[in-house]
Amino acid sequence: MYKSEYLNRIYESVVKKCPGEKEFINAVEEFLDSMEYLVKVDPSIEKNAILERLVVPERVFQFRVPWMGDDGKIHVNTGYRVQFNSAIGPFKGGIRLDESVNLSIIKFLGFEQIFKNSLTGLPMGGGKGGSDFSPIGKSDNEVMRFCQAFMTELFHFIGPDTDVPAGDLGCGAREIGYLYGMYKKLTKEHTGVLTGKGLSFGGSLARTEATGFGLAYFTSEMLKTYKNDSFKGKKVIVSGCGNVAKHAALKVHELGATVVAMSNIQGYFYDENGLDVYAIKEISDRTINIIEEYTKLYPNTKSGENKHDIWKIKCDIAMPCATQNEINLDDAKELVKNGCMILAEGANMPTELDAIRYLMKNGVIFSPGKASNAGGVAVSGLEMTQNAEHLSWTFEEVDNKLKDIMKSIFNLCYETAKKFNEPENLSLGANVAGFLKVKDAIIREGLV
Repeated sequence: MYKSEYLNRIYESVVKKCPGEKEFINAVEEFLDSMEYLVKVDPSIEKNAILERLVVPERVFQFRVPWMGDDGKIHVNTGYRVQFNSAIGPFKGGIRLDESVNLSIIKFLGFEQIFKNSLTGLPMGGGKGGSDFSPIGKSDNEVMRFCQAFMTELFHFIGPDTDVPAGDLGCGAREIGYLYGMYKKLTKEHTGVLTGKGLSFGGSLARTEATGFGLAYFTSEMLKTYKNDSFKGKKVIVSGCGNVAKHAALKVHELGATVVAMSNIQGYFYDENGLDVYAIKEISDRTINIIEEYTKLYPNTKSGENKHDIWKIKCDIAMPCATQNEINLDDAKELVKNGCMILAEGANMPTELDAIRYLMKNGVIFSPGKASNAGGVAVSGLEMTQNAEHLSWTFEEVDNKLKDIMKSIFNLCYETAKKFNEPENLSLGANVAGFLKVKDAIIREGLV
């Protein structure tokens, strides 16, 4: 599979030890693709068993979460926290609440988080957590009872200098508030142990917008560097209508692009003259019936139930911001056929590996989520700093720091890829640049 026998051993070991964990195995495979370039010139990687240590989490917690519904019935979900690697700082990564959550998904997200956090330049290790509980359709009281039950187990394993969770899919400001309230009650501490908090108790301005805005800033650097161009006049597809997607859509619109299509769990909607991104944000803030509500306002909007059809629409830039594995090989072929020149991931690994390879082979400049969607965790790191210093920065201060971080991440990935004579291979640049910092820390800290 790989030219390197060492990489083949690593991959085969992961497959053998983690049967059925397809998402995690795919994440490792995508990462090892980039290591081909490095292991042949750096014998210290194999000598110090760096990859062997990287693909195994430092620790994994799995626990039962019983909670009571409004009808008096008891429900039981499974909770997870994977503390993957703390070589460069305390574990940092979100809590995902969705019915799809399992150990494989949490491990894949935690593994990706190692390199994403490294790229930000901030001292944060990689971790992730979550549960197969979905807040969709639940009352506020039910969500609160679940979050309180979840935290009664999680609080044993986290802390401001140990592991700092954040939000993720299904875990927004409401959920973070309930989680933090219970953490504070159990520990009797008011610390920066969770990020994405409400502004009234230690949260940061611009955190809600950070991942979507950061994606736009990163893509802007791609356009400037590779195309000597900008968003002005470009047609953009943004999949999803959640927090990342709607803020990415707002920012690229502000930068001069036309968002022609978006999607959610019900399907996709499209207008070649451009969607009203402000109306979409307003609707999505209050209901999940976004397509139904939007098409009432704009009856000429086209829509469909098959979410994959969104990738058949002609565009200059594609921004998948929904969830993992939403773009397959057939979708990639449609994007190439319809003239897409840049695909920048706003979700975590939304593009399947064979689709990534096809896009890159056919001239589409691809950015992996570990680089282009790092804005959220970057501002989470800034929230940690504000909490530690008992400060609150303005929106403009945080946004300017976010712009600088995303520009720095792009430049780091680009310059690293150039060293291997593949300047358009941002996957290579992101994986190698993120890895080298972690590798150096692992070696210097010894066998621990």
